[in-house]
Amino acid sequence: MLEAIDLSRTVEKSEYKQEKDALGMKLGALQRSLLEHGVPVIVVFEGWDAAGKGTLINRLIMPLDPRGFSVHSTLAPNDEERLRPFLWRFWTKTPARGRIAIFDRSWYRRLLNDRVDGELKDEAMPAAERDIVSFERQLTDDGNIILKFFLHISKKEQKKRFEKLRNNPSTAWRVTDEDLKRQRQYGDYRDAAEAMLAATDSDFAPWTIVEAEDRRFASLKIFKAVIGALERKLEAVTEKKPRNRKADGSNAADLNVSILANVDLMQELEREDYRSRLKKQQRRLRELEHEIYVQRKPVVIVYEGCDAAGKGGNIRRLTERLDPRGYEVVPIAAPNDIEKAHHYLWRFWNEIPKAGHISIFDRSWYGRVLVERVEGFCSPGDWRRAYREINEMEQHIAAFGAVICKFWLQIDQDEQLRRFKEREQLPHKQWKITDEDWRNRKQWDAYYAAVEEMLARTSTPYAPWTVVESNCKWFARIKVLDSVINAIEAAL
Repeated sequence: MLEAIDLSRTVEKSEYKQEKDALGMKLGALQRSLLEHGVPVIVVFEGWDAAGKGTLINRLIMPLDPRGFSVHSTLAPNDEERLRPFLWRFWTKTPARGRIAIFDRSWYRRLLNDRVDGELKDEAMPAAERDIVSFERQLTDDGNIILKFFLHISKKEQKKRFEKLRNNPSTAWRVTDEDLKRQRQYGDYRDAAEAMLAATDSDFAPWTIVEAEDRRFASLKIFKAVIGALERKLEAVTEKKPRNRKADGSNAADLNVSILANVDLMQELEREDYRSRLKKQQRRLRELEHEIYVQRKPVVIVYEGCDAAGKGGNIRRLTERLDPRGYEVVPIAAPNDIEKAHHYLWRFWNEIPKAGHISIFDRSWYGRVLVERVEGFCSPGDWRRAYREINEMEQHIAAFGAVICKFWLQIDQDEQLRRFKEREQLPHKQWKITDEDWRNRKQWDAYYAAVEEMLARTSTPYAPWTVVESNCKWFARIKVLDSVINAIEAAL
């Protein structure tokens, strides 16, 4: 692919100046429209060292309002970033709706530098490519525009530019020994780039190869590509018709499954048995907390369940004897305005634990296929797509080495009604019961169907669901402790 690119293309200075000014005005106007319509934009610059990424990024942003964009320079991961899944540091930098994020190098460092340096083995390549394509598809499905530019120059031109930089005392520092090493490996990097471009070029996030030996030509090509993509997106957004979010049977399960119907909610424990096992398992979990820290193994624990199923009490018993420096409980409520301005998974990626730590989610990303589905807070297309997106996210986290435990706490309607009434009668529990709880209870069947489908579509070998029979809180607490301990021991 790269060998076929004509690097001799140029633009005269007078033509460049005339076109650049007109394109700059158009780009500034489009930025204002992006903000008005809430369209997020991601621009990725990859390519050879000395290909002019910094210069071309600077030319692109000059016509823009600096309040509306961010530029991120991607270096080798630091210690904090190494302790989290590969895509974590990029998810946390994805733009809010209406903003532009520009990446000077990006997640493609994984398929270029890491591959040539031997840090990414050949057998791991397909998974890395899959994760990147999934990441980009999830963002574009959510309305992001992704523009990817590969700046191409020849080996001869690269060498020439390095020599020019080194011969000038004020710029010599910019050429490092690492740069010169990569220059000698030009052929290896070209092979890696060819493979990367072929594997990650998609209709939703295509690559644009930029002939970058003439910076004027490269600048105009980038301006035109960006403007064209923004115009097409804004045209599609303005013509889009409002959707009925509760249309087309959004409250009906698509799968004929009966997972919950086969759960025996009559299982229980006697008080003495519960106390004995609780103390023993809490002690063992404290030992494992130390072991996962030593071995740098992250743990993600997800709690979902019926209202009044006992999630809070269950979490308290799980964490009662743990070192508080090694875990965090993440309570999930309705998204705030900042969270709504991002992809729905963005706020959860921000809470993924670093290696050696535990994150416990009191409700989670599964709200997309539960409350948001049933209440019509997202479209049927949104929540149906979420099954794949959630599985992809969990697969990426698991591949990093994380232990993922997911619990659905199930009670029957009679037990829920008893607990609701108890909460109303006891002063110290009245804060737990709201009008929203009673309203949700009226939609028991709709939530039941949504849970059934969620369990069927998102229980995977790397992140299985455990249904916890919770009519007896003592039984439920011990079952969760046993399951977490077994999962961590198996991973260690």
